[in-house]
Amino acid sequence: MIKKNIAIVAGGDSGEYDVSIKSGQQLINQIDKVAYNAILIHIKGIEWSANVNETNVVVDKNDFSVTVNGNKTKFDCVLIGIHGTPGEDGKLQSYFEMMKIPYTSCGVLSSALTFNKYACKQYLIPSGIYTAKSMLFHKSDVIDAVEVVKNLGLPCFVKPNNGGSSCGVSKISTEAEIVAAIKTALEHDTEVIVEEYIKGTEITCGVMKTQNRSIVFPIAEIVIKKEFFDYEAKYTSGLADEIIPARIADAIKRDCEKTSAMIYDKLFCRGIVRIDYIIRDEKLYFLEVNTVPGMTEASIVPRMIIAAQLTMTGVISDLIEDAIANA
Repeated sequence: MIKKNIAIVAGGDSGEYDVSIKSGQQLINQIDKVAYNAILIHIKGIEWSANVNETNVVVDKNDFSVTVNGNKTKFDCVLIGIHGTPGEDGKLQSYFEMMKIPYTSCGVLSSALTFNKYACKQYLIPSGIYTAKSMLFHKSDVIDAVEVVKNLGLPCFVKPNNGGSSCGVSKISTEAEIVAAIKTALEHDTEVIVEEYIKGTEITCGVMKTQNRSIVFPIAEIVIKKEFFDYEAKYTSGLADEIIPARIADAIKRDCEKTSAMIYDKLFCRGIVRIDYIIRDEKLYFLEVNTVPGMTEASIVPRMIIAAQLTMTGVISDLIEDAIANA
């Protein structure tokens, strides 16, 4: 059997850089080494490099290849492990589309749309999806804190509109905190979304669809031991419990599975995505879609895969083969 060359890209240009590096390493560890020759590609800004047989080489962006001792390696498929820009917002997807190289994540439109929290919410609302009330601000806008409180109430959340892992997110309890919180979020993005606070049970649902099968993974319940599920709570042991399966009523479970599968299709998703919700008054309130969810040992999706009695190795193979078949 001839091994397929697989590039696993990790790193990126956002606050999720460190998590992405860990995800990339875990993907390298778990990939089927009999079927695939996997090379970890490190991307940060315009610096693209790989470590091949303990030799550091520069990636040739003209054809996305690496050359060691005169031997050029091109790739049959790319496994995207970059959370945040440029791996989750459509930029890398556009590049691989131009290079005609199959890749495992959502496509250009889906990635760009889901990465923009405000646009994604507005797109889904006509489909009957419940979501928190929100306001969008740009870097040049004059902020009227009184108007924000009037429209959204207190407490409320201030978030970078394009981003993940809760980088730059603040929970605001007073009107006086709003302007400073927006400035903090603007350190991570040029747009800020401010959302009403919805008190309830936080859950997340993983979905994966390929040519051969559709899987809605066991739902996870997030029990937070801090004020909210921020970056520290997500990646520090002991600050949050992720309970799989979630302790929710069967009716809510069925609703979540059905809604998640519908959102997946509505947003033209591919590969594995994770969709976050808050349950309030027996209703699901959509939060956001993660099109390149974390794949570290501590991440939620790998634990969902285990709970579904599947293996990371098998799932990775399914993603790769589906991406190649549909290229």
